Amino acid sequence: MTHRLAEKVLTHQVSTSGVDPLSLYGHNDANLLALESRYGVRLTARGDQIKVNGPPHKVQHVSGLLEEMISCLRRGDQFAPLDQLAPPFDANDLADMSRVVLSTQKTLIRPRSATQVEYASTIENYDIVFGIGPAGTGKTYLAVAAAVAALKRKAVTRIILTRPAVEAGESLGYLPGDIQDKVDPYLRPLYDALGDMLPDAQLGHLMEMRTLEIAPLAFMRGRTLNNAFVILDEAQNTTISQMKMFLTRLGDRSKTVITGDITQIDLPAGTPSGLVHVQHILSHIEAIGFVSFSEKDVVRHPLVREIITAYEHYDQEAGSRQDTDFDTPSP
Repeated sequence: MTHRLAEKVLTHQVSTSGVDPLSLYGHNDANLLALESRYGVRLTARGDQIKVNGPPHKVQHVSGLLEEMISCLRRGDQFAPLDQLAPPFDANDLADMSRVVLSTQKTLIRPRSATQVEYASTIENYDIVFGIGPAGTGKTYLAVAAAVAALKRKAVTRIILTRPAVEAGESLGYLPGDIQDKVDPYLRPLYDALGDMLPDAQLGHLMEMRTLEIAPLAFMRGRTLNNAFVILDEAQNTTISQMKMFLTRLGDRSKTVITGDITQIDLPAGTPSGLVHVQHILSHIEAIGFVSFSEKDVVRHPLVREIITAYEHYDQEAGSRQDTDFDTPSP
């Protein structure tokens, strides 16, 4: 006769004394629910105690996470809502994310995944950084936040944001309006990010004073960018010559961040992407930082991560079907 052994269950209590329950639990207990969903434990909050119930190894892990969250709050730090973090997350991630803060005029911005922590740290320590990965991973947003923070602490004297206007082939003459009207549709995501970090009046003033410049990539040719924080967004849509042109604009006391998603290249068929090419020829230079994001780092709506994964699976299956078709002899 076989006896089925019951899974061992452990209960552990964590003291929450001295912290604000809302900051710890999250809005509508979102942090506790995220921990329960991620680790398969049961959390019960009573007074200044949280009871953690479940398999011993999971109880120990979640208790450690809760204690790190409580330590963050007791020393006056904050951490990103756990339901917005890309799993898996652990105590080290929470500690890192509570320490890495980008201070802009409107808000404090913290990384929301371990890769974002690495990215923010790399931007701080390298003069040229490539952030490569799918949409929704915070590549551009964190780069803009780092630029605004650098301007605020006077590490640079200006910010320059640029994108290739590839949909119009960088030949924008047929569009209505002046040059700003023509390029604005391609640069709108950069304005949106800046709007989260700078008051409208200050944003307008910085642009009027040319302290902040947003322009298509074609306008960078022939310039030397000194004392600047320069961001090239959507870099997968640069050609090889455009990428070389951009990288050679960097002047004294400047920093540049290049972001892109090599799965969404909109260049004409047969035109190699400068972002794909540059990884092969610059990856050996130790003074240049490369940070790779994946669908696990997506911090937009949770469905975005599933959509990216579904497209990846579809592309892989389509490639397999195509290979099979090529292998099948004609009748």
